[in-house]
Amino acid sequence: MEKILYTDFVSTEELMEELMENKEIKKAITRNNLYKFWGRVAGAKFAQKSKPHSLAPGGVLVIACETPIVAQELLLKKTQLLVKFKPYLESLKINVKDLRFDAKKWQ
Repeated sequence: MEKILYTDFVSTEELMEELMENKEIKKAITRNNLYKFWGRVAGAKFAQKSKPHSLAPGGVLVIACETPIVAQELLLKKTQLLVKFKPYLESLKINVKDLRFDAKKWQ
């Protein structure tokens, strides 16, 4: 029986570099990181009743809300939320110009 030598391993760093070269994967990771910050921006009360759904063209972040009442409350706080979001957006190099709150997107 022939002995098999496992010497062609790819390091984790090389694998990550290769994955990050793919623009779609890089975009998905960046959006996922952005979505993780929602709880810090919205606060504990709204983090349980809303969540980022998608990033629409034109820099509009769509937030799914549990009820229309939650959507309305968040709409009233939109300017404050955008100000709180700004440092996270700058660190991720994402341009979000507006927030849209939609109770129909909640799952």
